[in-house]
Amino acid sequence: MTAPGLTALGDSFVEGRGDPATGGGYRGWVARLGGQLGLRSAAVRNYGVHGATTTAVVRDQLPAAASARAHVYGVVVGVNDLVSDFDPDRFAENLTTIFGTLTDSGATVFTASYPDIPARLPVPDNFRGLLRDRFDYANETLSRVTADTGTELLDIAARPDWERAEVWTEDGLHPSPLGHRLFAAGAADLIASVTATTVAA
Repeated sequence: MTAPGLTALGDSFVEGRGDPATGGGYRGWVARLGGQLGLRSAAVRNYGVHGATTTAVVRDQLPAAASARAHVYGVVVGVNDLVSDFDPDRFAENLTTIFGTLTDSGATVFTASYPDIPARLPVPDNFRGLLRDRFDYANETLSRVTADTGTELLDIAARPDWERAEVWTEDGLHPSPLGHRLFAAGAADLIASVTATTVAA
């Protein structure tokens, strides 16, 4: 079987929630990115599952995804860890396992930072503060792990576009169709820059 051009792992952000497809289901940034990369739908695999944590990705998605030996891997996961039973050590270990396993294959691997989701959630202020501390820790950890493993980081947390209300659905957790388009465009630019650097080298 031919290796897929693009494989994505993660949670509902990867699944495509917030970007409904004609006829049901979701389109999402993964399918949109595949189109921008000129890939046939058969060359794109999406393992994203609503509610997935980093532990679930390691256990349920990583083995099949790694064995596929894709050319490009996209991973977005961690928010479900941060808003539930958060264990900082487990979080860091799981990210290291995911990114290390995928980059060891020689593929281009990218992920994204965590934007200020707590700002949009209908939660008490004291819990919002706790969540923001967790998100800050998560971004620091993500920066370190991606550097250590050679994973490309799309830093959407630092981009003003991701603070716009129209980029998100009403639940504050999932990107709107505009958000999915924005993410796919950013990922395509990131992949193009990595490819250009590799060719130049």
